Amino acid sequence: MTHAIELHDLRKTYPRNWAAPPFEALKGISLTVEEGEVFGFIGPNGAGKSTAIKILTGVMLATAGSAALFGVDVIRSEARRGLGYVPENPSLPDYLTPLEILSMGLALHGRTPDAPDAHCMRWLERFGLGEVARKVVRGFSKGMAQRTALAHAMVVEPRLLILDEPLSGLDPIGRRDVVEILSDYHRQGGTIFLTSHVLHDVERLADRFGMIHKGELKTIQSPNELVGDDEMVTVRSAGAAQVSGMTAESGGRWFVELRRSALWSTLRELENAGHTLIEVKPTLTLESAFLRYSGLGESGEPPKP
Repeated sequence: MTHAIELHDLRKTYPRNWAAPPFEALKGISLTVEEGEVFGFIGPNGAGKSTAIKILTGVMLATAGSAALFGVDVIRSEARRGLGYVPENPSLPDYLTPLEILSMGLALHGRTPDAPDAHCMRWLERFGLGEVARKVVRGFSKGMAQRTALAHAMVVEPRLLILDEPLSGLDPIGRRDVVEILSDYHRQGGTIFLTSHVLHDVERLADRFGMIHKGELKTIQSPNELVGDDEMVTVRSAGAAQVSGMTAESGGRWFVELRRSALWSTLRELENAGHTLIEVKPTLTLESAFLRYSGLGESGEPPKP
């Protein structure tokens, strides 16, 4: 079976000067991403996320191990056919317009849709850039430049998107719009490999998460595996009557932490007591799960002995 992405014992070591030992950015990473899957690759700054992506996209060579896209080694240019890529800090030619940048992307990928300008405009309008399509990108805000780079990746209708911090610089409305566009792409069978510090949005998108820390892959899990039946869920409600096990908050609100397996019976009790449900969320979030698997405390610091 051919995987969209396959990494096997991938290693990258950066040489340093005579006074410091070499820095091992990736320490034997192995993972696979299936076609049609959204894979979230998360970790703190310096964990090795961008290094892995640079190797996948052919920007950098690995020190050891292997990386392949759709069964083709990434050192071969044909591995990147049908690949849409947005780096963490896109460097757009600031003397071109968004329409020209997207048209150039079509040409580089050998795509020849009917009415190319109209095809590009549809994507620019979808990313909220229709009104500036013919203005040079010099002077664009970071958010506008980011949306231009995302539209450039999508205009070629890629079979794989590799996105390094794709939500960086976007305001809340821009993040929502981009998440919706990526969700539509996923529903239509597209494959996404992304890193992000906006863990809430990664949780909304990803089918599985790989957690990397100091160049080591700590775990790969799905959202359901992270929560599990034995994990805790927080329930908040509002109502006049107390429900067994609930703790009072201000303003007539109540909360309880309980096992996931007990959730439905508690919700029925709240309904019978006339409560209004405020929220139900896993107590173990993606953020807290990463802190647990990386050996860090809730503050992000190593636990004290």
